[in-house]
Amino acid sequence: MKLSDFDFDLPEELIATRPVRPRPAARLLLAQGKTIADRHVADLPDILRAGDLLVINTTKVIPARLTGQRHRDSAQGPVSAKIEVTLTEPQPDGSWRALAKPLRKLAQGEQIIFTDALRAQVVARNAEDVMLRFNLEGDDFDAALDAAGQMPLPPYIAGRRAADAQDREDYQTVFARTPGAVAAPTASLHFDAALMAQLRETGVEFCEVTLHVGAGTFLPVKVDDVRDHKMHAEWGQVTAQAADQIMAAHRAGGRIIPVGTTALRLIETAATGPGQISAWTGKTDIFITPGFKFQLADALMTNFHLPKSTLMMLVSALIGRERIMEIYAHAIAKRYRFFSYGDSSLLIP
Repeated sequence: MKLSDFDFDLPEELIATRPVRPRPAARLLLAQGKTIADRHVADLPDILRAGDLLVINTTKVIPARLTGQRHRDSAQGPVSAKIEVTLTEPQPDGSWRALAKPLRKLAQGEQIIFTDALRAQVVARNAEDVMLRFNLEGDDFDAALDAAGQMPLPPYIAGRRAADAQDREDYQTVFARTPGAVAAPTASLHFDAALMAQLRETGVEFCEVTLHVGAGTFLPVKVDDVRDHKMHAEWGQVTAQAADQIMAAHRAGGRIIPVGTTALRLIETAATGPGQISAWTGKTDIFITPGFKFQLADALMTNFHLPKSTLMMLVSALIGRERIMEIYAHAIAKRYRFFSYGDSSLLIP
């Protein structure tokens, strides 16, 4: 499999920089078998069946993007420089792995001052990122980060506009509960409380899992042979209750439908065999490409993905590469909105 197998041309004006309102007003491309239908997310109660199980990711995006000043003493006097930091992963010792720009202006031992309340020391500088230790911990750190940070919008949005107060709501799911993600599980952004209530009334059930989406989700694939690509690892958890719920729905004949690639990757990591899953906690770097044998997912609700991305490979694995190219050609022709704040699809093999 070559990287070029998952490429397509996307008109730049189809990249969404704001979501539609209300959330379920987003369009939904329904690909079922050999058919394609243009619907809306609000139509899900008419599309799904009683007994279907939607697997949702309850991770909560933290305001991980910070802007501060690096201060250094020199022979000519104090020198400062603006530093942009994006937190990517907490470490067991309380420090944080982070991306920094410009990375070359940071040295081990230096301090970055973000606000009067929040500052960090560079405890290590690596080839691509840094390790930071903040002056605060626990609830005090969370409060200071909430005050100082911005939502870490994906590069294709951040390159077009700065994050603002509206993104605090827009880039968070209505069922976000467990802080730790630096990117949203974007397929879930289309749900609101009213739609979820409607779905429950029709007999559709929800199952909650957690996968903290990392910044690696935006890293490009740099190898021509996709088998050589190394996936980033992300922390996730499937509780015993969630595993039991998935197994019960499967035994009863309901379809297991992850909402987003994060939920799909997590349950396929925790799967122990066809239709089988156990409680699981840990880091997953599962890489799903064509030829993958799905153990649990019967369908997938997901937004439209970047060309040549690992997520294009995942949806190709689920529904076929030629088929996904037909679906994306239809979406482009019909002017669907792409990527994190864009429209959605429901892919049913």
